[in-house]
Amino acid sequence: MNTVKLAPLLLIFVEVANKRSFTAAAKKLGMSKSAISQQIKRLEESIGHQLLIRNTRGVVLTSAGESLLARSELLSEQISLTLTELDSEKDQPSGHFKVSVPPFFEKGIVIPALKQLCLEFPKLTPEVVVTEKWQDLIEHNLDAAIFGGDIKNCDYRALSIGTVSEVFCASPRYLKQYGAVTSIENLSEHKYIGTAWHREKLQIFSDDYRHEQRVAVPHSAKVNTLTTALEAVLNDMGVALLPEFLVQTHLNKDDLVRVLPELRGRSWHFYFLHQYKGEKPVHVTRFYQLYRHFFNKGIASFEPSASI
Repeated sequence: MNTVKLAPLLLIFVEVANKRSFTAAAKKLGMSKSAISQQIKRLEESIGHQLLIRNTRGVVLTSAGESLLARSELLSEQISLTLTELDSEKDQPSGHFKVSVPPFFEKGIVIPALKQLCLEFPKLTPEVVVTEKWQDLIEHNLDAAIFGGDIKNCDYRALSIGTVSEVFCASPRYLKQYGAVTSIENLSEHKYIGTAWHREKLQIFSDDYRHEQRVAVPHSAKVNTLTTALEAVLNDMGVALLPEFLVQTHLNKDDLVRVLPELRGRSWHFYFLHQYKGEKPVHVTRFYQLYRHFFNKGIASFEPSASI
C-alpha cells in the first residue's frame, strides 16, 4: 500500500467526514463534488473498506470510517500545526544573523540598530564583523553587509543608506608648530597624511558641493585604515581628509581643528548589500530600516544647523 499516495485522500476524507457533506467539503477544498466523490471511492478501494454511507440527511460514517477518522484527524492537525509553525517562524525569525559593518559605526548606529532588532526578534543570534574591506556575502556567509564607496560589480542587491562627507582636520598642537593651513595650495607645504582610499589627485569641493577641483597633494605618510588615519592626526603627525562623523566628537572637544572649512572632500555613499532576489526575510528588511534610521540620525547631528 502506497501511503504517500493515500495521504491526500485521507485529508479529503477528513473534510467530508467532519462536515458530513460532500458538497460542503468540495466548497471548502475548492474542488468539484464529483472529484471529491471519486477521491473517496479511490480511498475505499485502496484500503478495502467502505467508509461513508450517503442518505437523505447527508453522510454517515461506517465503523471503519469512524476508526479511520479518529486517526486521520491527527494527520490533518499535524500538517496544520506544522504549517502554522512555519508561518510563525516567518514572522518570528530565529537563528544566526551575520552582518559586516565599517569601523566607527558601532556605537551610535550598529549597536542601537541590533538592540532594537533583538527586542523585536528575540530568537535571532546576531554576529557583527567590523571591517573596512569588501566582504563577499557568499564567501563570508553574510546575511547583509554595509559598504561605503564604489560598489564592485556583483549580483548582490544594493539599497541606499546615506552619504558621509569628508573634512580637513589637524590637531591644535600641529597647527601651533607648523602654522595655519590658509589655502588648498598652502596644503602642499604641510605634512599631509595620505589614505589608501583616496586617488592620487584629491577630489575637493566647495562646502556646498557646487564647485569641484582635483588637487595633487604630496603626503608625508600614508595609511590604509580610518583608525590609523585618525590616530595619526590626533598625534600631531599632520593634516588629513577624514569622514566628518568620525572627527565630530574630537572637533567638539577641541582635540582637532577643522582646517580649510570652506572646502570638503568627496561624499561617500553607503549601501546595504544583500543577496535576496525576491522578498527579503522580515528581519533583514527590519535591520536595513533600523540601520538607515540610526545612520541618518547620526549624520544629521553633524549638519551645521544641528545643535551641539
